[in-house]
Amino acid sequence: MSQPPRSNRGHRERNGDHRHDRESRDDRRASPDSHRSSSRPPYYPREADSPPKHVQELPRVDHHESKCTNICSRRGIVLICSVLTNALVLICVVAAQMVSSGLSSMGGLGGFDINSNFNLQGTELQKVRELDMQYSQMRAPGIYGGIAFSLTLGVISLLFVVAGSKPPHRMSRKLLYGALVFQAVGAVAYVVAVGLYLHFIIRVNSTDVCQQRERLYARNGYTWMNCDVSGADAAVALFGLITAILYTAGTVLTIQTIRGVKRYLQERQRREADKQRGRSQPQRAPLRAATTSV
Repeated sequence: MSQPPRSNRGHRERNGDHRHDRESRDDRRASPDSHRSSSRPPYYPREADSPPKHVQELPRVDHHESKCTNICSRRGIVLICSVLTNALVLICVVAAQMVSSGLSSMGGLGGFDINSNFNLQGTELQKVRELDMQYSQMRAPGIYGGIAFSLTLGVISLLFVVAGSKPPHRMSRKLLYGALVFQAVGAVAYVVAVGLYLHFIIRVNSTDVCQQRERLYARNGYTWMNCDVSGADAAVALFGLITAILYTAGTVLTIQTIRGVKRYLQERQRREADKQRGRSQPQRAPLRAATTSV
């Protein structure tokens, strides 16, 4: 009576063992994936891992740049050099006036007796003083004009140097265009100013006052006081032409800066538009699916 149940139970146990074996085999087949999934982080597609395209293309902007970094750009260095050359032009204009003013005025400024230091006495000394005064008055427009011109352009150049402490894309467009116009006009103005200065000096040196003054000084041994263009006047012209070259180079660099800022702003607007389109696409997708299903 009890044997059949046992046999059935044995069959059930054997069937259960077979099921268990099948399940264990299935588990073993599935175990590599399960172990792999448990030991490794979940896999995501590269598109999900990588940030959006508009995020990758954004340029890195260093917000901790010092003012010296922006001032010491190529455009800033050219402006700084133009400030220095304007100062040199100013110094040379003053030096040219002091050299050409004559020994009598130099002796008076030095505070010593002119009769004990120069070989000029009596009527010759009086005549030299008059000629020196007339010659200085004739050169006065050149010195005052040169001082005003070089000082004005030097100060304006210094203001543009200080204003260039910001990155170009953060500067005002009016400031960039103002620097462009100033340097372009300054280059042309310096060439014209140098030509006018030399023409003025040559015309003053060709007058009778300068010729008489040269003869009086040469009679007493001062042959270097002549009516030729002095070294200080030549230095004024040299540094003036160097300043014109610097302004020309600054004009070219400013044009390149303006073009670079335009490209940067256009690229930034394009990226912002792509970013807005990327945000609006997930909202429009369900609406399209709903309309197609209907």
